[in-house]
Amino acid sequence: MTTQRTTGVATCTVLDMMTFFARPFAELAPEIDLITPEQVTDATKVDFVLTFKPADDAFSPYPNLRAVFSVGAGVDGIVGCPSLPDVPLFRVEDPDQALQMAGFAAFHVLWHHRRMGDFLAAQSQHDWARRVGDQSPTLRRIGVLGFGMMGRAIAKALIALGYPVTVVSRSRPDHPLPRAVHMTVDAIDEVLAQTDILINVLPLTPATNGFLNAATFAKLPKGAALIHIGRGAHLVEDDLLAALESGHLSGASLDVFETEPLARDSSLWDHPGLFLTPHVASTPRHSSVVENVQRRLATL
Repeated sequence: MTTQRTTGVATCTVLDMMTFFARPFAELAPEIDLITPEQVTDATKVDFVLTFKPADDAFSPYPNLRAVFSVGAGVDGIVGCPSLPDVPLFRVEDPDQALQMAGFAAFHVLWHHRRMGDFLAAQSQHDWARRVGDQSPTLRRIGVLGFGMMGRAIAKALIALGYPVTVVSRSRPDHPLPRAVHMTVDAIDEVLAQTDILINVLPLTPATNGFLNAATFAKLPKGAALIHIGRGAHLVEDDLLAALESGHLSGASLDVFETEPLARDSSLWDHPGLFLTPHVASTPRHSSVVENVQRRLATL
């Protein structure tokens, strides 16, 4: 019996999709032909598009698409594409991503709390800069904005490390975390005033767009730090730089940006108070991407 073949186009403006996914699809889903737009010989036979941030006309050539797949947990870079057709749009749902995000957040909490950057600077000067007295996790209050899969995993990990954690969500969760303080968005000012390290994993909505701005930073205690792993559009970058320059914020870790890749001439690169990473806080396993495509296609 001949297996019916499926054709998918891998295209993205910020990732070389075939470098990451050609081999996993070939090994784990031999019934799927994953190709580039340049390899398409009959556009009418393309069943799906695999992408993360498509070009404006990425979907236009394919009249018979059955689905669009994001290779990440978010679809923000896809939903605004003007050529996106009216077909199901699926994101990756991989519990391993929450574990990655929790580990990433915990690393950066420790980086800011324990001022690890100071030790690196001292090492470069061969300086034995021993510092004691402020290392207990009980001395740093953590605020987590967002309580989806990622926020829950982050809060759980930090509680396990001994940090006092307050979580902010739109409504009180049905399954709150033991030992976490749960607050709703109407109490955000109260939470900010009592937060030493703020972790953002909010979804991007009209209400949260630009939320990390001068007014928000001013409500944090002097010396607070920011860990931004939500969506690039949450942050007003100039306001963050101003808060760092004034000394109101002690530092920030940024993994997501309004424009990605970050422009080479961006002022963010060179600020000593910033720890920048290229949107890698959490990435889906390649096998999970393939499995997601196979499972979803089987339902269409």
